[in-house]
Amino acid sequence: MCDKIGPCNFIFLCSSLFKSSLPHEVTLNAQTLAHTIVDILDERLAEDILLLDIAEVAPFADYFVIATATSERQSQALVDALLEDLRDRKIRPLHVEGESFSGWQLLDYGSVIVHLFSPEKRAYYQLEELWSNAKVVVRMQ
Repeated sequence: MCDKIGPCNFIFLCSSLFKSSLPHEVTLNAQTLAHTIVDILDERLAEDILLLDIAEVAPFADYFVIATATSERQSQALVDALLEDLRDRKIRPLHVEGESFSGWQLLDYGSVIVHLFSPEKRAYYQLEELWSNAKVVVRMQ
């Protein structure tokens, strides 16, 4: 059985959202949006930020942004910062999944999917390994 934001739900979510069938457009192109998200996470002191170009290996998005939050409080603060900063630019997520206490929060912006992990959940799920065929665009440690 899958937990609330475990890999089963993630795969279902991703398989059901294809770039061409998204219900709205974002005002930034995917690359600019991905870099903006990386900048916001960096400003808020997220750790081990990784930007992957998954366009060649996945049909549902162009980029993954993966980052680590060192506490539940920081995880929620990072999510809040992303939601607020991007809302100010008129960009809203299609879906937000998970709670800070779960160790994995996902924000789906269509062409860019953000994964915020606790150190333990990031080590457990190893998305970097799962998506090792994707091109690394940015890695900030």
